[in-house]
Amino acid sequence: MWERGRPPRKPRPSPIIVPPPPPSPPPRLNLLVPRSLLAVAARAMPSRRPSPVLLLLLALALALLFLLLSPSSPSASRLSRSLASGSASAAASSSPASPAAPPAPVKIYLYDLPPKFTYGVVRSYMAARAPSGSADAAAVLPDEQLRYPGHQHSAEWWLFKDLLRRGPRDRPVARVDDPRDADLFYVPFFSSLSLVVNPIRPPAAANASGAAAAYSDDAMQEELLEWLEGQWYWQRHRGRDHVFICQDPNALYKVIDRISNAVLLVSDFGRLRSDQASLVKDVIMPYSHRINSFKGDVGVDGRPSLLFFMGNRYRKEGGKVRDALFQILENEEDVTIKHGAQSRESRRAATRGMHSSKFCLHPAGDTPSACRLFDALVSLCVPVIVSDYIELPFEDVIDYSNIAIFVETSKAVQPGYLTSMLRRVSSERILEYQREIKRVKCFFEYEDPNGPVNEIWRQVSLKAPLIKLLANRNKRLFERGTNGTDCSCICTTNPTEITTAG
Repeated sequence: MWERGRPPRKPRPSPIIVPPPPPSPPPRLNLLVPRSLLAVAARAMPSRRPSPVLLLLLALALALLFLLLSPSSPSASRLSRSLASGSASAAASSSPASPAAPPAPVKIYLYDLPPKFTYGVVRSYMAARAPSGSADAAAVLPDEQLRYPGHQHSAEWWLFKDLLRRGPRDRPVARVDDPRDADLFYVPFFSSLSLVVNPIRPPAAANASGAAAAYSDDAMQEELLEWLEGQWYWQRHRGRDHVFICQDPNALYKVIDRISNAVLLVSDFGRLRSDQASLVKDVIMPYSHRINSFKGDVGVDGRPSLLFFMGNRYRKEGGKVRDALFQILENEEDVTIKHGAQSRESRRAATRGMHSSKFCLHPAGDTPSACRLFDALVSLCVPVIVSDYIELPFEDVIDYSNIAIFVETSKAVQPGYLTSMLRRVSSERILEYQREIKRVKCFFEYEDPNGPVNEIWRQVSLKAPLIKLLANRNKRLFERGTNGTDCSCICTTNPTEITTAG
């Protein structure tokens, strides 16, 4: 009914709720919502009109779901790329790895020296030791039948014979026949054997050839340098790219200042000044071992002796420490320390002693190193090195702290110090030393085709870039004074001597 006096009230229209527009899709999200999913959502909704908040939440949830699942989304793309790269990596790791190409070998030229500097030295050595009045057997042997005498400095023979071999070889250096192609020049003078051609106790009378009386190492050194200095390739860089072997501490002593630019293959720097040799330009090489290698396995049961040494007791200069060690150790019950000179019987005794001892003593002699160290290593006898200034071969690939024990000289000469320290080393630790020695033993056996010869050439090849740098550098240098900061003196000539040849 209408109220009296008022017009009839019009019905109030219901408010119209306009839901907010759905959020704009994220970039690259081009999705079509499946009808089945919308139908499920519709059935799940109440029959009455939903609130705007509910619609907004539903839209956001759907957008987030499809953002994660869509292949075109950035996250999915990153995930797909990650999975793809992982699969590729797995496939690569499952396939055989292709080895890296080895660096090109350094080209080396072997000088064709007059035979008297190579095979002639061997002939002279054999002639000097032939029985008095007998014929010179070496004089009638062809070169290929000559044998280098057993000697701790036989590396000069091994390197020479290695370069003479022809055919493909896996070596850090490659011999070339044309000197114009060479990076380095090898001078194959048997300098260490030349030093000892004439025996210390010469025979009562020279043999028929008279070679023993005529040979002079000093004269050979002078003749060698006279021949070399006449070669254009020597004059070009004053011998900087030349390689000499002088393993005996006194080898090439008469001309050492004239070849100090070159790469020297030495066993230590005991008799060389810092302006003659350095680790920067030169190569440390091992002596040849003189006793037979140990053929058994690692172990301590067959090594009852704690410490072994056999060698000259009395030496000059730094070798005086030997006499002190003799006085300290000669009365120890499980230590064998004997005075002995080089002889066949001494080598047999040294072989027995090193093969039956846990540790082998290596004190400095007239120079910091000797072949005794390498005799110990091939015997699996752990070296105990008492030599404060020793240099060791191939230290870029061998960690000597894993195969030897180093003792300062000042501590080693204290009574009781050495033996007490060695007795505290457990059997397990000795076995660890022996296993590592066995692993690297090939580096000290010249008869091994992958042994020290190959390593020496590798070390020589590493010098080639520095030699090239210094040769190019010296082409532009003027005479100049030093300001005390020029470290190139360890591997360059005096600027006043620089030649402009070439």
